[in-house]
Amino acid sequence: MVARPPTVLRIEEMKPADIPEVQAIERASFTSPWPPQAYRAELETNRLASYLVARIDGRVVAYGGLWLMVDEAHITTFAVHPAWRRRRIGERLLLAMLDLAVDRGAREATLEVRLSNLSARRLYEKYGFRPVGLRPRYYTDDGEDALIMTTETLGSAAMRARIDGLRAALDAASAPGMAGALDPARRVEDGTGEDGDSQVEERP
Repeated sequence: MVARPPTVLRIEEMKPADIPEVQAIERASFTSPWPPQAYRAELETNRLASYLVARIDGRVVAYGGLWLMVDEAHITTFAVHPAWRRRRIGERLLLAMLDLAVDRGAREATLEVRLSNLSARRLYEKYGFRPVGLRPRYYTDDGEDALIMTTETLGSAAMRARIDGLRAALDAASAPGMAGALDPARRVEDGTGEDGDSQVEERP
């Protein structure tokens, strides 16, 4: 029997050509998806915005974006294709976004998450986000409240130790020969990158 090569996950800067695949994930993840022109504007005209995609065999399986506002990196959107959830892809992507935030000079990272999205909240808490407030009726589709979550200082010793430990654990879990493991191909274009999610997806 010939061994199959490991599946390689690459995390790269989102390009306009990625928008159709991003839109497919968007429609599968959100009740009120952004239109294609919104992503094009984010990529081409919004100087605050940075977007990443996760690819497997050239196909986009997840994406996320953030705005850098002064020294705060605000995660604006984050989703994994339903067929690729529970494979730690979202976790790798979140790591890449935190790396990108540090590279861009952010002091902390923030986001909003539905109160009911417990799987996403657990993932964010694992990576150092903590609840700091509530936005009542934040989500336009059903009026659900959003929990505001913020990290401690990204450059602090405690946060660096947390991220380094989680990255090492992910790398160990992706070692060759493990069933279902992904070879993370970690240093690529604009980030590094994977998820222990069931449904990681955020946005108003």
